[in-house]
Amino acid sequence: MLALSGPGQTAGISIFVDHIIADVGISRSAVSTAYMVGTLSGALVLPWIGRAVDRFGVRPVLACVALAFGAFLLLLAGAREFVSLTAAFVGARAMGQGGMTMIATTAVGIAVTRNRGTALGITSAAGAAGISLFPLLAERLIAAVGWRHAVLAEALLVWAIVLPIAWWGMRGVRNASATTAKSDTAGPADAAAAWPLRAVMRTSMFWTISGAVACSGLVTTAVFFHQVALLGEQGLTPTQAAANFLPQTVAGLVASLAFSSATDRFSPKLLIAGSMAVHAATLALLPFVSPGISAMAYGATLGAAAAGARAVEAAAFPYYYGTATLGTLRGLTQSIAVASTAVGPVLLSVGRDATGSYQPVVLALAILPAVIAVAAPFARRPRRATAAPAAEPAEPEPVEPTEPALRR
Repeated sequence: MLALSGPGQTAGISIFVDHIIADVGISRSAVSTAYMVGTLSGALVLPWIGRAVDRFGVRPVLACVALAFGAFLLLLAGAREFVSLTAAFVGARAMGQGGMTMIATTAVGIAVTRNRGTALGITSAAGAAGISLFPLLAERLIAAVGWRHAVLAEALLVWAIVLPIAWWGMRGVRNASATTAKSDTAGPADAAAAWPLRAVMRTSMFWTISGAVACSGLVTTAVFFHQVALLGEQGLTPTQAAANFLPQTVAGLVASLAFSSATDRFSPKLLIAGSMAVHAATLALLPFVSPGISAMAYGATLGAAAAGARAVEAAAFPYYYGTATLGTLRGLTQSIAVASTAVGPVLLSVGRDATGSYQPVVLALAILPAVIAVAAPFARRPRRATAAPAAEPAEPEPVEPTEPALRR
């Protein structure tokens, strides 16, 4: 499921951008605007998808998301002007990059109660590896049959694989409340009653986790989107800058496994602080990057920090709040994360135009993860407000005490 979100991910769509510009006959700025509008609009749908997972379960919601994802890819394959292109981007981003990703990791979070972090790490690493193959496969398919038929093939692939997974592969995954009630291995958070969303949003831990995911999405998407030009300022050729994606991917896979497994042993808020500290340090060291080892180290640490933040977020919510409302919580967080990915590239581009260089803007962006890294360890562990003790008897009706009772 996670791998087949690839056609809706930035990497999967980026390979089609030049072909869309040439065929549809609109400018690069128009395509970028359509993509930004599509991403922001798609982010609004994710909280509803998360709520549906909690209410109806993984299987029916996954089937609906897969059907819609394929349909929007068909719309993208037939796009002829700006409006239809924007509508296709809305659906592809909401159902692919958002819905498929959120449901895949949420299903693991619901179904696995022992070593949940390790299981989520394996899922994220394997899914990321699959996603990274889509640009390569799409490029060859475009050369053979054209970009429109390539997108059509992606839609059919999603339907052919994800729909059977939803029908047969997810039969053992109940909805969150049923899994919580029947699990013999769930921890205290899993066994507790469902957290109301309002109660969750009043805890500092929720905003720490959401802030870390949003910050990671904003800064990494910003520097990834402009990577060739950004590293070009540091003396790298376009080929060297593009090759920097390789250490980013490899380090991201390793970090997904490492950070996710660590949540089984360490407090997630400390791991959030660690990933944000690596984010800040990597961005702050950009002025010292040059062709060679320093550029590879920059790419590796940036990829590791981004993957670490996502991995910890997937495990932190069931750790602190249980699984009864996991879909709702992750839908809201993913909505924030997807929205942040649309804003990051624009901020970096505007800042570069204002200052004439990427360095000052990147150094300013480093302040965001640094602040979260400092604040995260101080976030309080969420605790439910305790109701009045049920065992306390009701106050008896007043009666006139006898003399022995008065002495007692």
